[in-house]
Amino acid sequence: MRRDLHPLAWWAWAIGLAAYASFLTNPWLLLLVIAVAGLVVAARRGHQPWGRSFRLYLGMGAAIVLVRVLFRILLGGTAGHVLIHLPEIPLPGWVLGIRLLGPLTREALLAGLYDGLRLAAIVIAVGAANSLANPKRLLRSVPPALYEIGTALVVAVTILPQLADSVQRVRRAQQLRAGDTRRVGRLRRFLVPVLEDALERSLALAAGMDTRGYGRSGGASLAQRRVTGTLMLLALLGLCAGTFAVLDETAPRWLATPMVVAGLALAVLALVVAGRRVERSVYRPDPWRRAETLVALTGLAVGLAGWWVSRHQLAVAHPDLSVGPQVSLIALLGALVGLLPAVATPEPAAATA
Repeated sequence: MRRDLHPLAWWAWAIGLAAYASFLTNPWLLLLVIAVAGLVVAARRGHQPWGRSFRLYLGMGAAIVLVRVLFRILLGGTAGHVLIHLPEIPLPGWVLGIRLLGPLTREALLAGLYDGLRLAAIVIAVGAANSLANPKRLLRSVPPALYEIGTALVVAVTILPQLADSVQRVRRAQQLRAGDTRRVGRLRRFLVPVLEDALERSLALAAGMDTRGYGRSGGASLAQRRVTGTLMLLALLGLCAGTFAVLDETAPRWLATPMVVAGLALAVLALVVAGRRVERSVYRPDPWRRAETLVALTGLAVGLAGWWVSRHQLAVAHPDLSVGPQVSLIALLGALVGLLPAVATPEPAAATA
């Protein structure tokens, strides 16, 4: 049976892939994460406009890698095997630790490539979620207390999908009529309608949201607002202290996991209390079934695998720049688990949601 999965399930899966990539700099594993995201998108994206935005994220990832490598070439500073002797540009004496050009080493190129691939994999994982999850249904799934913030976030993450749809519509329209054949003229004829179309759609969306009462909340007494603010402040303090203790091994252990758990519990409680004053109804809420649970657990498993490899297989997670990167069976299986949604979930609905 064809149906669209719950959008939060796809975001949980994508966050797991992004977390896996954030723990590693191994290029083979990062390329595997990108391939997994691409295969799942190709197998389970629908026919909606946002389903065609994945190419933009692939192009953005390639640009990130290229810019990262170019910065390594421009700044240099990494010792190792010299590939090319570039002329060094002299800088003032007060600029310490910065060098322009100079000898280009293999280690500098590899460091830029590894760092760029990691950031590109994270961006592409987020792009996979944008291509698979219906943003309108995602907005319906936001908790009531975060509805105003969720509205802004959903509008923000749909900018690239809307641009992709505008590009295709303008390109099809221009193919039906003749025009300026000069390169500058073609660029102007292409960019101006795309930006105008995206702006008009954004204004129409904002007007539609305003007429439907988006951002309107029920009344709350001064005592209720003080309780909600106190709970959120305590939750923030607990999460900050717990995160600091987790990252700093010299901190007392009672500040680590217990404080993180306490902060999360207070945050959930504050959201529940704040959500009671938000008046919102949902028509035909999206079901959460076994397929959604499988997709979310897949993302969790991929993220945990990346964390385990970064803790117990440091040479695999962060290979030395002087030798070839190696992979392990656990690292490979941890990334390949992310392919399960491509075969274990129903195909997307044929009709536009």
